[in-house]
Amino acid sequence: MPVYSMTGYASAQHSAAATSPEPDSKGPAPMRIGLEIRSVNSRFLDLTFRLPEELRPHEPALRELLSAQLKRGKVEVRAALESAAASPLPDPSPRLLQRLNALQDSIQAWLPDAPPLSVADVIRLSAPEGRADCDWSQGLMALAGTTLQALLAAREREGARLATMLLGHLAQLRELTRQAGPLVPLVVEQQRNRFLQRWRDAMALTDGTALPEAAQDRALTEATAFAIRIDVAEELTRLASHLDEIERLLTKGGEVGKRLDFLIQELHREANTLGSKSAALELTHISVDMKVLIEQMREQVQNIE
Repeated sequence: MPVYSMTGYASAQHSAAATSPEPDSKGPAPMRIGLEIRSVNSRFLDLTFRLPEELRPHEPALRELLSAQLKRGKVEVRAALESAAASPLPDPSPRLLQRLNALQDSIQAWLPDAPPLSVADVIRLSAPEGRADCDWSQGLMALAGTTLQALLAAREREGARLATMLLGHLAQLRELTRQAGPLVPLVVEQQRNRFLQRWRDAMALTDGTALPEAAQDRALTEATAFAIRIDVAEELTRLASHLDEIERLLTKGGEVGKRLDFLIQELHREANTLGSKSAALELTHISVDMKVLIEQMREQVQNIE
């Protein structure tokens, strides 16, 4: 299965003949509906609809259609109705203008302070008469299905790009883990010898005699305990395991966003531990490089469904 991003955009239009003619027209004027769907990342599925009054009865059907295909994301659906004629603005008929003028005179007779109608008011009040009635029950759902498939295709393309980027980061993290592996026993041995040498120096300053065997055993014990505390072999093993699981999920595809987000947190935790336990500058640099890559992955994983 492909990996889907939660970021995408799609739009489409559909035309239909009106069931009643527009004023001063010789026949039914075609109407056009424009539909667009856009989505961004979100923890859950959040659907928002911006529909004209004529299309609000179809919102439950649209919600059911989108919920069946989308699992996560903040999704906004916008629709607009307009005449497919040459002029997008309504053309008020003389009869309508006379009626509006008579209504204005009647209202101002009772309310002298009422402001007169503006051109914008006339255009707005003319829209209901200028907009023909259409049956959008079938056309709207067909248009929504087409737009939804375009959105899924866009989210799939973006998901493929994200998966490719994440796999590239995984390869870099594997290389850093490989570089850190040989350093672990070397750092442990260096710290053990350094600890023992400091113990020797301290004992020599006390009486100038050779290090007693009991004191030497104690030094070895303390050095070994310290070496265990700075050993990061376990962290490197867990890092490699998490990287394998992330690659498996990206290859499998589907709804993997939440699991990837959890694994990214685990990667970051192991990289932090690697840096805090590091007793060598090389391991510190590797830990910093790991955390930079993991943070970049975290930002992208949050966009995966």
